[in-house]
Amino acid sequence: MTTTAPTTTTAKISVREVTKEFDLGKESFTALDRVSLDIADNEFVTVVGPSGCGKSTLMNILAGLEEPTDGEARVDDVVVTGPGPERGVIFQQYALFPWLTVRKNVEFGLRTAKVPKAERRERADHFIELVGLTQFADALPKMLSGGMRQRCAIARAYAVDPSILLMDEPFGALDALTRVNLQDQLQETWRQDQRTVMFITHDVDEAVYLANRVVVMAARPGRVYDVVDIDVPYPRTEEFRLSPEFADLRNRVWSSVYHQQGRTVADRDGA
Repeated sequence: MTTTAPTTTTAKISVREVTKEFDLGKESFTALDRVSLDIADNEFVTVVGPSGCGKSTLMNILAGLEEPTDGEARVDDVVVTGPGPERGVIFQQYALFPWLTVRKNVEFGLRTAKVPKAERRERADHFIELVGLTQFADALPKMLSGGMRQRCAIARAYAVDPSILLMDEPFGALDALTRVNLQDQLQETWRQDQRTVMFITHDVDEAVYLANRVVVMAARPGRVYDVVDIDVPYPRTEEFRLSPEFADLRNRVWSSVYHQQGRTVADRDGA
């Protein structure tokens, strides 16, 4: 099955003029400056940018873990005021319970939501199979590799049926081969059981390979600098990674991220 970018124009996530300032005692630091961004239902958006550009701060605001100083973030046209079950969050650290098996970890959110035992087991096993961990359902996290632990974390996020996945450098601590394998696994999981995904990464190749759109942010203060459409159908394979088209897209994103040299968005657009 070939999957293309969503055709709907309805915004699942809407960020409007969001500014975030942090109090540093006698001074304040502006992490985000009037950031606006829409993400459509079932769209896969990656966010890249130099260190200090506010990528994680933006995700934390969407997750309800931080409040904006000004502006607002909306999910399904409802203002975000705190965490919610419709938003699953996956961080670089796996945050698995070491004393629980893979299945019990995946069931944890369902147990908290008081889902009946039989349904918990059925849903957990479905998502464990989806991420390729069926043979390890009864294993403890210490028996898993780093990549397998992250797949368990992804299954746990999916199991509570969020309509949105917020992923902050989920593969950042993994070796290159494991990272590439998990990119393919995530792509396939998203294609089978689509969610709206916002995926933060420092890796330009990863951003281009996974996304419908790549959002490039600029730092000091954090703002949207460029948006690059990746108009390539799914599934994407090694053939795409090695293609001239991939190289061209990668070079455009790389240039926006690493060759900003203090330019503003207006400078980029020739205003």
